[in-house]
Amino acid sequence: MKTMRAFLIGIFTVCCGSTVMKAQDVYLSIPENNIFNRSEFTSVPTRVMTNANRTNWDYAFLGLLPTAPTFTSVSGLTFTHSSSSFTLPSSTLLWQLESMGGQLPSTGYSGSLPGFQSFSTSAIKWFEPPASIIFGGGFNRGNINFIFKIPAAQFAANAYRAGNYSMDITQNYNDFTPHNFKTILVIPSSIRWLTSSLTKYIEISSLNDYRSTGTRVFSLDNAEIAHTVDFNLWAKAASTNIQFTSSKGVPGTRNIASIKLGSSSGSVLTTKALSADFQNFSAANFSVVAGNRNNFSPELYLSAEDFKNLFFEAGTYTFELNFNAKSTDNSINSLQNTAVQLKVLPLSEITIPSSGRNVNFNFNTAAQYTNGQSQVIPNQIVLSNNENFELYVKSDENYFKKGGLQTDINSNILQIGVDGNSVTAPLSKTPQKILFNGTPVLDRQLNIRYTIPAAGAQSLVGKENTTYSINVYYSFTAI
Repeated sequence: MKTMRAFLIGIFTVCCGSTVMKAQDVYLSIPENNIFNRSEFTSVPTRVMTNANRTNWDYAFLGLLPTAPTFTSVSGLTFTHSSSSFTLPSSTLLWQLESMGGQLPSTGYSGSLPGFQSFSTSAIKWFEPPASIIFGGGFNRGNINFIFKIPAAQFAANAYRAGNYSMDITQNYNDFTPHNFKTILVIPSSIRWLTSSLTKYIEISSLNDYRSTGTRVFSLDNAEIAHTVDFNLWAKAASTNIQFTSSKGVPGTRNIASIKLGSSSGSVLTTKALSADFQNFSAANFSVVAGNRNNFSPELYLSAEDFKNLFFEAGTYTFELNFNAKSTDNSINSLQNTAVQLKVLPLSEITIPSSGRNVNFNFNTAAQYTNGQSQVIPNQIVLSNNENFELYVKSDENYFKKGGLQTDINSNILQIGVDGNSVTAPLSKTPQKILFNGTPVLDRQLNIRYTIPAAGAQSLVGKENTTYSINVYYSFTAI
């Protein structure tokens, strides 16, 4: 019987010893909102140790010298990431005693509660007991709880990578358990778009935009992504076609491959033609940086030729971009769509070079009066219009003038048309059509034919030998 009893006691002792030695690590899960918004994190009261027996502090020298309870880091001045060499400084985490057995210990005579502190390789007091056991009061048995904080400035100053950061801590009161423990910061794996704009409006209001020989660049504005893991930026178009609606409501399409996506700022993105399939546009992985945010400016590129040929017609061009910030291990991702609308306003322009502003008819011979005259002014008009159009001509008066005074020479003796077209129109104060069904065109040069036919020339016989003039105006009408 005695042998059996000794054996049972031995087993009981081993089991109890195993329970006492088990570490109670402190885990602090840091919400992604605090990390990404850079806002102060404050924990709920968190148990760090337990006290099953004590109710008073240790005192030496006749109970006059208190022994303050302390924490000491035995693993250095940094929190170390569990699966990499990344660290966080000890100053990232602050702590303060919250309660012992449900309430704060008595401060009595000259006792005090230190403010928020950080771990150090030196012993840091987490409570200052009263100066003498006589004034001491004590504390309750039970859980020893602390409040933990990470100040907002620490989120802005450090990079918080997904995973666990730990620091080994020891404390100096043997009756408090555990004696040694790890304080562990748990950082979640997360990626989040912070950019709030989901639309991009681009307006073209000048024909000069189409005369440029350089690549057209349209910024999609700043993009900002918060993340605790490294990621790549993938992107695609929602469709192979750009949807087009002309200024007159006529639908059409353009090929999305004419547009490239990239970024000129720091070469963050590689430049590739868009397609309806996701492509990785990252020039390199977007690594977790201090502040846990990455900023970049996606840009759209169009060659000058494609811009002029495919996006000249007045109307609205729309397409949707799908962005996907995907972790490098493909475990998590964050999607965002951006609707792009390129609006080309109706634009038109007629210019007459200075060399073609005057058209002169000289009547010096009988044949000129008998047969009339005609002349072509080469490239007299340069016209641009990004809608279907008709070209009109008119005069400011129905009669020629002499020295600023109206005469009886009717403007309709002069006929005007586009050289090569059969249509000519007698000049009148009422606009007359000389070009039908013109299609969108940029800087088209027209040769203009001016004719005074025989009947008109003969009506000039007997008129005073002087100069007669009239102003001619050209205009568009969209169709």
